[in-house]
Amino acid sequence: MTTLRARTRGPVHVVGTGLLGTSAALALRARGVETTLADPSPTAAALARDLGAGRLRQPHDPPPALVVVAAPPDVTASVVAEQLAAWPDAVVTDVASVKLTVLAELRRLLGGAGDHDDDEGARCGAAALARYVGSHPLAGRERSGAVAARGTLFAGRPWVLCPTSSSSPQAVAAVRDLADDLGGVPVVMEAGAHDEAVALVSHVPQVAASLVAARLREAPEPAVELAGQGLRDVTRIAESDPSLWVQILGANAGPVAAVLRDLRADLDVVLAALEQLADADEDARNPQCAAANSPGALAAVARLIADGGAGRARVPGKHGAPPTSYAVVTVLVPDAPGELARLLHDVGAAGVNLEDLRLEHSPGQPVGLAEVSVLPASRSVLESALRDLGWALLD
Repeated sequence: MTTLRARTRGPVHVVGTGLLGTSAALALRARGVETTLADPSPTAAALARDLGAGRLRQPHDPPPALVVVAAPPDVTASVVAEQLAAWPDAVVTDVASVKLTVLAELRRLLGGAGDHDDDEGARCGAAALARYVGSHPLAGRERSGAVAARGTLFAGRPWVLCPTSSSSPQAVAAVRDLADDLGGVPVVMEAGAHDEAVALVSHVPQVAASLVAARLREAPEPAVELAGQGLRDVTRIAESDPSLWVQILGANAGPVAAVLRDLRADLDVVLAALEQLADADEDARNPQCAAANSPGALAAVARLIADGGAGRARVPGKHGAPPTSYAVVTVLVPDAPGELARLLHDVGAAGVNLEDLRLEHSPGQPVGLAEVSVLPASRSVLESALRDLGWALLD
C-alpha cells in the first residue's frame, strides 16, 4: 500500500486527544508524519495512542515543527500561549470553532501583542504571534472523544484559516499544508467574519435543533411515534455535548444573538399570521372562512416557506459544487441483513451514479424506505432496472 507523501513537516505535536485532535493525528500518521500526543487526561492520551494516533511525547523527543491545539474553547488561548512559549521555533494552530475571542485572549496573554510595540513584552508577544495561525475545520460528529475519531473526518470539509496581520507567511503555509494533508479545503477568512459565518451556518442550527427536540420531552407518546424523516433531519444534531456547546455559544454570543434576533423577528411575523388565522377560524366557526377573514396571513406564511426554499437552494451541493437538483427514487427495502447492500449493488449495476442516500424506517413495519438521489436524466433508467429486478418502488 502506497503512503501519500505529506507536505506537513514533522514532528507534529497534538495537544488534546478528543474527536478533532485524535482524528488529525490519525490522518497525519496515515501520511507517515511523526506525531506525538498530549492531553490533560493521561487516560485520554493513552487511548488515542492505543488507537494508532501517535505516541506520547517524551522529554528527549525533538521539538515539534507544528503544534495542533485541540482544546476546549474556554482554554484554547491559554494552551496556545503555553505551546508558543514551550516551542520557540514551532508554528502553532488551534482548531477551536470560535476565533475572535481566542485571538483577543491570546493577545492579552502575550502582553498586548499586535496592539503596540513600545515595550519589550509586546515585542516578544508579537514575535510569538507571528508563529500562530488560528484555524477551524468544519467537521465533526454527534459522538465525541477519541473512540469516535476518524482519519477521514476532514475529507472534503472546509478548513478555515484565520491568520492575523502578524502571522508570518511561513506559518500560514504550514497550516494550509496541514489542512491539505488532512483532506480539508482551505478557506482564508478574518476571525470576526468567521465567527459571524459559523454563527449562521453552525451555531444557530444547533440552537434551533435543540429547541425543536426539547418540545419532544413532554410530548405524548402517540405523537412521538408519528415522527418521520423530517423531524429526524431537523433534530439530528440535538444530541450534541451540552458542556462543549455551552463554551461555543458563550464564546460566540454576540454573533449568535444577532442571528437569533433576526430569526425571532421572522418567527413573530409567522406567529402573528397563524394567530390571525386561528382567531378568524374561531370567530367564523367555519374553517373555510378563516383565510377569507384573514387578509395577508397566508401571504406571510407563503413568504416564509418560499424564502426558506431560496435559502436552502444556496447550500453548496456535492463536493462543494453549485446546488444540483436530484431526482429521488424511493425503494421499499426489507429490514433484513444484506438487503441494503443488494440495492446499492443493483443501482451500480444499472450504470447509475448514486448522488445521495437517505433511509427511513416505517414504524411497526419490517421494511425501510430508501430514498436514492440520482441525476434527473438517470431516473427512468434506474426505475426500470430496479423494477425488472423485483424491487418495489413508490411513486
